[in-house]
Amino acid sequence: MLHKEQIEEISREVGFDLCGVARCRVLDDDASFLQQWVDSGKNSTLGYMERNIDKRADVSLMVEGARTVIVCGVAYKNRFSDGYASDCRTKVASYALMEDYHTTIRERLRKMQSLLECRSGCRIEGRAFVDSAPIFEKRYAVEAGLGWIGRQSLLVNPHYGTFLLLGELVITAECDEYDTPYRGVGCGECHRCVEACPNNAICQGHIDTHRCISRLTIEQGDGKDMLLDTAGWIFGCDECQTICPYNRQAPYSTIEPSFDPVTVAWEELSSDEFAKQFKATPLGRSSIERIIQLIQK
Repeated sequence: MLHKEQIEEISREVGFDLCGVARCRVLDDDASFLQQWVDSGKNSTLGYMERNIDKRADVSLMVEGARTVIVCGVAYKNRFSDGYASDCRTKVASYALMEDYHTTIRERLRKMQSLLECRSGCRIEGRAFVDSAPIFEKRYAVEAGLGWIGRQSLLVNPHYGTFLLLGELVITAECDEYDTPYRGVGCGECHRCVEACPNNAICQGHIDTHRCISRLTIEQGDGKDMLLDTAGWIFGCDECQTICPYNRQAPYSTIEPSFDPVTVAWEELSSDEFAKQFKATPLGRSSIERIIQLIQK
């Protein structure tokens, strides 16, 4: 059996800002909500959201015998998280200004798993998940006491706000103690994120990805996307986060952005230069041609 205190200690050691421990359970309510959201067409071109809903609800279908979900978070707020000038046409979401988090967080989770196994003397069977796998990570973060899911559908932590990157270790070992699901005040009467969204994509309890700028600038479109305003964003969007009161008071991360999107000479970059400079960042999912198209809208 693992000890929660030891898990938290190791999480800090490998570089995580947050760590919580939740008991595995079938998340039927979340699966039902997701199915209704998909059935209503709110996932737009995000076809992957239609798949593996059963696995999202029950992690034991991906990790046989799963008993524990360790949820870890890295805070990434930087100077660009506070917003850009209103006339800026080269806005990039804060998380995309650094090395691709999928790689760095997965490495930390695997190191954490190895250290847990070494120090506990137990064989730790399980898998590390970072965003791309079908798991209700924000719900498990709530289960692990790390915060609540806000109106903009992001995890909100009372100290770090929403500028958090999550990763999970799903393991078969039991823990001596589990965190209590978050039961705080939450968003209360605040609707600033709803009001700040340029395309009114934040609806009652869900996101309409047809209108979401993050989806418009990152994912493949349906031919009609370029008719919608992207408010100067060329990759992702932080509008609903910049306005959040919890983010206003959140501390800055020690992780420095690897480039300044305002000073990059985007229109002078060739495809090869773009790939070389940004392949290790989330911008590697885009192309210089698409970015120029967005700048010139």
